[in-house]
Amino acid sequence: MAKKLIIIDFGSQYTQLIARRVRELQIYCEIHPCNNPPTFDDSVSAVILSGSPYSVNDENALQFDLDTVINTYPVLGICYGAQYISSKLGGRVESSNKREYGKATLQLQSPNDLFFKEMSTDSQIWMSHGDTILSVPEGFEIVAQTDSIPIAAFKSKPGTYQKDVYCIQFHPEVSHSLEGKVLFKNFLVDIAGCEQDWTAEHFINTSIADLKTKIGTDRVVMGLSGGVDSTVAATLLHRAIGDQLVCIFVDNGLLRKNEFTEVLDSYQGMGLNIIGVNAVDDFLNELDGVSDPEKKRKIIGRVFIEVFEREANKLENIKWLGQGTIYPDVIESVSVHGPSATIKSHHNVGGLPERLALGIVEPLRTLFKDEVRVIGTELGISKDIIGRHPFPGPGLSIRILGPISREKIKLCQEADAIYINRLKADGLYDKVWQAGAILLPVQSVGVMGDERTYEYTLALRCVNSVDGMTADWSKLPHEFLEAVSTEIINHVKGINRVVYDISTKPPATIEWE
Repeated sequence: MAKKLIIIDFGSQYTQLIARRVRELQIYCEIHPCNNPPTFDDSVSAVILSGSPYSVNDENALQFDLDTVINTYPVLGICYGAQYISSKLGGRVESSNKREYGKATLQLQSPNDLFFKEMSTDSQIWMSHGDTILSVPEGFEIVAQTDSIPIAAFKSKPGTYQKDVYCIQFHPEVSHSLEGKVLFKNFLVDIAGCEQDWTAEHFINTSIADLKTKIGTDRVVMGLSGGVDSTVAATLLHRAIGDQLVCIFVDNGLLRKNEFTEVLDSYQGMGLNIIGVNAVDDFLNELDGVSDPEKKRKIIGRVFIEVFEREANKLENIKWLGQGTIYPDVIESVSVHGPSATIKSHHNVGGLPERLALGIVEPLRTLFKDEVRVIGTELGISKDIIGRHPFPGPGLSIRILGPISREKIKLCQEADAIYINRLKADGLYDKVWQAGAILLPVQSVGVMGDERTYEYTLALRCVNSVDGMTADWSKLPHEFLEAVSTEIINHVKGINRVVYDISTKPPATIEWE
């Protein structure tokens, strides 16, 4: 039985980062909400309790039965997890209105402890907590402090439990904790004995075997978007079941310039059994004049289901619907707070499996975005597809602010093509996470030749990120921005002003709608 680490989520914004750090050590892990924990059995190698935005002293503090894990598995409590362990086992935790937030220096009181192996004696860590641990439970000892708190890390004494329990007040998962990865390795590998066998090759081989068993001789239909996730999922399925997989690629009229033809050609070159569907009129007739971004998403989702259902019903003996769901989507849907009402509503094909009477197969549901790219590379998918920037499901509809029209789509496509092609030509495309052009519902006065113009303003957006959860605006060279602006204004009639978005996420989002 394959071993796995379990992360118990108490609602922290950093929980996914914990999982990413664990996966970087090639250790398989799963995130489960504290109010819906998994079955703890012999497949579990260790347990991590996450941080939380809540206080352990709140009347409605999030709860978890520690008896299910302590003494049976090695346990690491991080921030709220540490405070929860201390509070439940007899220590003392004080709440105050003052939060400790920012960089701190870890001072080791037990530098020879295996937990701190190969760490410096003045390691930089990141604090983000309101509660403070004033005393540790009986059977525990303090192993580290900082200038501001006397209990930064503590552990169970030998003989207290059959398995070690470590607790820390800081966040080793964030990049500001400079030796956080070392700390995780020390706990997971040296103390908990977790196996480092979560590799791309292992995932591919296991997935193909599982898919063959699950699907058998049935046929699968899958909608492709041209993006990384759906392409990698389809390729994995194709490796497992060959032409039993039928792919449908829909042109909704909101793709980038020439994207439908280019992506369809690349899919056919990969040997996928694919059907290209021109449904431009189906979508654009419904979207004409629509301004509200959520209404745009709902229309696109509904029309996609109608088009996909129409095409899928032409096929015979289809038993499964393939989807490119990845792990962050899964985590969001079973979070401590419950599924969000509006999370990625453009990806929500709710009711489609039932309407088509199909089972769902999601080959990538355990992977993070960066892991999907690694798997895709291992599968031999071309760099042009693996390296593609993320593109919103609703396409250019949410990059055209205000009412949608075919004229505006054409303007946005032309300007976007100039921008993206320039990024590629100047060697900048692969250095940034995502870029795109946003057509604003703003017209301004300009002078072109001897004429005054009153045309649209275009915003350029370009960000650097690891996973899209946070993002910094890209510091593109001024000369590059000048050249792009000039080319757009000179060649796209209808745009006479170009601006550059220098907002970070948070507080801004990557997309404008």
